[in-house]
Amino acid sequence: MFWANTDKEKAEATRETIEAVETIEGLLSGSAEGQSKKPFFGGDDAGYIDVVLAGMIAWMQGTKALCGVELLDAARTPLLLDWAERFAQLDAAKLIMPDVGNLVQFAKVKRAKMMNQN
Repeated sequence: MFWANTDKEKAEATRETIEAVETIEGLLSGSAEGQSKKPFFGGDDAGYIDVVLAGMIAWMQGTKALCGVELLDAARTPLLLDWAERFAQLDAAKLIMPDVGNLVQFAKVKRAKMMNQN
């Protein structure tokens, strides 16, 4: 979405990204066979998958400002939104989670530089 050059590319990237986010939402629902609903992907406590996906929280939150698309949405992805908030409240996460505003500013500068190179 962020790097798309045309409206068609942006629409396709948006569709694919939303589809991926909804797939992740489904993993939290406990809908897979034998899977029960837990607060984290790792179960009752944050695990490896939670840590890896947490690196994307700020980017997912920043897509509205960057691309006009809200990926974490109470209607479409309530479990993922709750998970992101729950993860961000962990003491270890508070130490490392980037500020969304700073991340958005960085991305805007990076995009502007790339556009000037083309």
